[in-house]
Amino acid sequence: MELLVISMVALIVIGPERLPAVARTIGHLYGRCRSFVYSIRTDIHNEMRMEELKKMHHSMQDTVHTIEDSVQQHADQLKTTIDDGISEQKSSVDQASQDTDAGSPRPRTDDTSAPPINSVENNKNH
Repeated sequence: MELLVISMVALIVIGPERLPAVARTIGHLYGRCRSFVYSIRTDIHNEMRMEELKKMHHSMQDTVHTIEDSVQQHADQLKTTIDDGISEQKSSVDQASQDTDAGSPRPRTDDTSAPPINSVENNKNH
């Protein structure tokens, strides 16, 4: 109803000869305004997404730094544990060698001078 009233007033004020040219111009301006509003809306939306991505990027960087710190801390603890274990092993080996050097008899590892028992018995039988 409103569009009908506006068209009647425009027909009376502008006249029937110039009404098609004015309608085209108004349609063209309306299209440009819609395009401008759409581009502004898109720009605002893109800026909001960029802010979200920046926040997400900072959050991911913080998470990565936290994980790196945690891994480094665990690696340091593991290295300390391994170093302590090696030190304890060395000290126990040193202690054992000192005990052996202090007078403990060393076990015989290979005595090649004594013939095997079986070979002695075999020689008696032959």
